[in-house]
Amino acid sequence: MNIKISSFWIIFLIVVTGVKTEFKVSNQEKDLRILLHNKKSFNLYSTDKNRSQDYSVSFYALNKDIAKTEPDVFVAGKNENNWTITVIGTNPGSSVISANITELQESDFSDAFVRVTVERSTTLYHISQVVGWVYFLAWSVSFYPQIYTNYKRKSVEGLNFDFLSLNIVGFIMYALFNCGLYWIPQIEQEYFARYPKGLNPVQINDIFFALHATFATLITIFQCFIYETGNQRVSSTARIIHGIFTIFIVASMILAILNQICWLDFLYYCSYVKLSITLIKYVPQAFYNYKRKSTVGWSIGNIFLDFTGGILSMLQMILNAYNYDDWKSLFGDPTKFGLGFFSVAFDVFFLVQHYILYRDHNSYESITGECHATSAQEECPSSSTESTNKV
Repeated sequence: MNIKISSFWIIFLIVVTGVKTEFKVSNQEKDLRILLHNKKSFNLYSTDKNRSQDYSVSFYALNKDIAKTEPDVFVAGKNENNWTITVIGTNPGSSVISANITELQESDFSDAFVRVTVERSTTLYHISQVVGWVYFLAWSVSFYPQIYTNYKRKSVEGLNFDFLSLNIVGFIMYALFNCGLYWIPQIEQEYFARYPKGLNPVQINDIFFALHATFATLITIFQCFIYETGNQRVSSTARIIHGIFTIFIVASMILAILNQICWLDFLYYCSYVKLSITLIKYVPQAFYNYKRKSTVGWSIGNIFLDFTGGILSMLQMILNAYNYDDWKSLFGDPTKFGLGFFSVAFDVFFLVQHYILYRDHNSYESITGECHATSAQEECPSSSTESTNKV
């Protein structure tokens, strides 16, 4: 779950040549958020205190209509080692502003950059933050209505095992990606080597959500072992899908162990499995409800919370797209928005099943599956047997 804001970054690269001189911007100042038509400053400093002459530093912008610096050109005196640079946000968007010091022959500017977000409204920024935390909480809590329903009924009939098996694999893949990129230094170094001016996309709330979702899903799976299951089992189709995912992940891991691919790429492959599962995991449950002609045992509270989280997630993306003039993130790369919309569409379908199609269906038809008879005298119920279990 990503609860992070889509931002437009202005990267200040201090391109220098000359004697070995290191230019830096402190880590505390590398991320600036600027309100449109307002100013913010950062400090550029040099580690070389023995420069023999003054240098002329000039700034230029790839997108001059987005932001500009004050001053555009300044003299770096030989006895000076710290300069204050002011950035003015002229339009929401992104640009790259670079500085060129032609007098130097060698320099290290790898740590001399600033990421700046130019936004239309501070109010929209705070609204987006609140919306992000609300949908994060909604999605986190959404697991518990189903757990409570199972506990109350002492049964998991109505909860499709294919959906559950896909869910746990998806969340494990998501947890691997987040924990690996956040906690393993080698993988984080690979990420910054590939995106030297970027930010780690994983935040601590992403890790919490992934681990919590895995834990809550494991609780639900445990309930399947201690409560009545009816005739359910994981279908052959789901097992084939799991087999394909397993082969893909194991093969990717072997390639990473043999140094044929980076471990960062392995984590990306895990995330692709998670995305694939998000696209298909609701199909078994929807079809299962259709076959049973009932939603008994499938918690509607889970759907309400998931629907709330999905709507708010898309709302946050729209707010950010407007605030940062970043419509490309919404329509140019529709993956995140499309997945959110897809999940919400299934939530709407489940609501239609629960409140319209099967509104008065407190009983349901048992579905033929694997028999769990414990003695020769016990018989498996036929598919035409109607159960009278109620919520």
